[in-house]
Amino acid sequence: MHRNIGAKNCRKDISELARAVRAFSGGAQAADFLRELLTPAEIENFALRWRLLKMLESGMPQRKIAKELSISLCKITRGSRILKNKDSRTKQALRGLK
Repeated sequence: MHRNIGAKNCRKDISELARAVRAFSGGAQAADFLRELLTPAEIENFALRWRLLKMLESGMPQRKIAKELSISLCKITRGSRILKNKDSRTKQALRGLK
């Protein structure tokens, strides 16, 4: 069951999680932390969103992404909006991987 923790608490919790991930000395430790914290379904959804964002950033057409990942165009459109934002941290992160 989902409980509404409030926007202020949510922002605080997200900031704490970001600090916790940054505190690890390596990517493997951060990945282990996320695997401990998230359920298998949450990990799968999170990884799927990241994959579709990488595909969008590479220039792959949305319909091809939808077919390859078996997801709706609505999910892809959300990702596209994120990457169109000039101040997108996601876009910065993707470009930092190149």
